Amino acid sequence: MMPIVPWKKSLNAWVLLAAVGSASALSLFPTHAAQAQSAPMQRTLPDFTDLVDQVGPSVVNIRTLEKVSSRAGAGTGMDEDMLEFFRRFGLPVPQVPRQTPKQQRPQPEEEAQPRGVGSGFILTPDGFIMTNAHVVEDADEVLVTLTDKREFKARIVGSDKRTDVAVVKIEASGLPAVKLGDVARLRVGEWVMAIGSPFGLENTVTAGIVSAKQRETGDYLPFIQTDVAINPGNSGGPLINMRGEVIGINSQIYSRSGGFMGISFAIPIDEAIRVSDQLRVSGRVSRGRIGVQIDQVTKEVADSVGLSKAQGALVRGVESGSPADKAGVEPGDVILRFDGKPIEKSADLPRLVGNTKPGSRSTLTVFRRGANRDLAITVAEIEPDSVAARKSDRDDKPRSSSAAQSLGLVVTELTAAQKKELKLKGGVRVDAATEAAARAGLREGDVILSVANVETLSVKDFEQALAKADRSKVISVLFRRGDWTQLATLRPAR
Repeated sequence: MMPIVPWKKSLNAWVLLAAVGSASALSLFPTHAAQAQSAPMQRTLPDFTDLVDQVGPSVVNIRTLEKVSSRAGAGTGMDEDMLEFFRRFGLPVPQVPRQTPKQQRPQPEEEAQPRGVGSGFILTPDGFIMTNAHVVEDADEVLVTLTDKREFKARIVGSDKRTDVAVVKIEASGLPAVKLGDVARLRVGEWVMAIGSPFGLENTVTAGIVSAKQRETGDYLPFIQTDVAINPGNSGGPLINMRGEVIGINSQIYSRSGGFMGISFAIPIDEAIRVSDQLRVSGRVSRGRIGVQIDQVTKEVADSVGLSKAQGALVRGVESGSPADKAGVEPGDVILRFDGKPIEKSADLPRLVGNTKPGSRSTLTVFRRGANRDLAITVAEIEPDSVAARKSDRDDKPRSSSAAQSLGLVVTELTAAQKKELKLKGGVRVDAATEAAARAGLREGDVILSVANVETLSVKDFEQALAKADRSKVISVLFRRGDWTQLATLRPAR
């Protein structure tokens, strides 16, 4: 009978038996086979110490200040000590009489107060430093601290909010500049490292892997996604590969709490350098535009227009007088290529156009009514966002019908004055849009030009077009909003 032993001894016995059993089993196989099986276990975690020594001196801490008026003593004619006396004993503070000449009154002084903390890295030995635009935005003073504790006042060379890239300059020489990497060689799963100043803690090192590439979170940049710990203060710091090369600028995090949650985004360094080169030359970034409003080409859209697969950028609207308008682009076109480069998804178009020098002549390949067409277009320069307000003549009372109401629309005739103002020969004005119309993006003030590819110069035309439309399918609506002609698709309720 086998004696009962304590759990600890029993466990040791089992370990011993397992070891003996393993040794016996291994003796049945050749030695080289056992070595081959254990080979994959030789991998070890990466050591970042040499990278920190190599790249660390190139990373800087950036503090920003803003000037705030000091109101202490303003308009009282007394110093801070006297003001404190009145406050401590609850006495009313006397004011300077109105008749006192303005030039004799004490003027409020401006004090530089801390505004924020970020990171950056040295681009060139003569003091050009790259960071995020949001780090230096609205700053009155920028202070750069090197790892050797030297501090410099920096000049903002230029910043670009669209890509969140900024360049600042300090007066120094012989600085340790970073080495730039090739983003095209970056692989998902690759180890990467970040150095920055989270919460003001200078030269903090964190590491992780590349989680994904080409993440669509902006109009002009496909981001690098990582699981590197990034927190407030890391913004503007470098993302570094295992070769000690900068392959991105840490810029954003996804968070529900405001803190790190395992998803961070970095601006690819090749895109950032393209922007920084323009900032260093002219202090601003010049981008191309063609004046189209675009949307994704879904499988449903591709099937409806006859495309073999969902690709390209669907033109929802064309700005009046824009390069696209002059080139003959129409709402409903699908842009497949720009200057011969394929448009796989809608986000590809603004990047290709934006990187094109304004004034350049390019070629658009569009898919329209079952065939490809090449259109010559001259790229214009992008303008600051502006909102144009237009007055509407609302003298006529809304006129609706059962057909229009079934789509959530209330429409009226255009007046002669409205036709003249909009330079249209006809159309119907949307006075209310709910349900299907609202879901399609229509709103009050839009002017409907056609329904289901039938021109609607009047409410009568509109009603007839709706009556003939197949309610089992989506109904295309061409409409005008301001200077833009756009395309919407309505899904009638069943």
